[in-house]
Amino acid sequence: MVVLNKIYTRTGDRGETALGDGSRVVKYATRVETYGTVDETNATVGMARLHATGEMDKRLAAIQNDLFDLGADLCRPDMDKDDQAEYPPLRLAASQVDRLEGEIDAMNAPLAPLRSFILPGGSALSAHLHLCRTVSRRAERLAVALAEAEPINPDAVKYLNRLSDWFFVAARVANGDGQDDVLWVPGANR
Repeated sequence: MVVLNKIYTRTGDRGETALGDGSRVVKYATRVETYGTVDETNATVGMARLHATGEMDKRLAAIQNDLFDLGADLCRPDMDKDDQAEYPPLRLAASQVDRLEGEIDAMNAPLAPLRSFILPGGSALSAHLHLCRTVSRRAERLAVALAEAEPINPDAVKYLNRLSDWFFVAARVANGDGQDDVLWVPGANR
């Protein structure tokens, strides 16, 4: 376990940061933007958990831990190389993607089929889960851009793709299994 005795290091004062393998890059590098947006997703999940209870809170806690795994994965470049870092790389596992898929299927089974697009809202939890969905979609777009530029764990992109779907379905569950969903009405304000 890493112990942090001092939070600031001053090593980033010139606009660079260290990756998990010890190499340094500019703070706006696509890799840093990607795992930074994963961290932002995690923060939105923390906000959603303020409104969650029971099984939903338990599942959101598991997602927060997954997101730390994902950030650790994304901060380590060179998928095929043995680097000299003190710790072996932590890679997100396919089983974490599979778990999300199983949870999506279980949550979605009792929901009525959609006949309209849904607006973010309804309950506080649902609105927060929609925010989680949109931030995780941004993280996914960045991960796809990163994957075009350099090798990354393909399960990272899959996880982010499933995660935004998970948040969508969970938002419907949070709205009384879809009964309180706010439906889009095309041209309602013309």
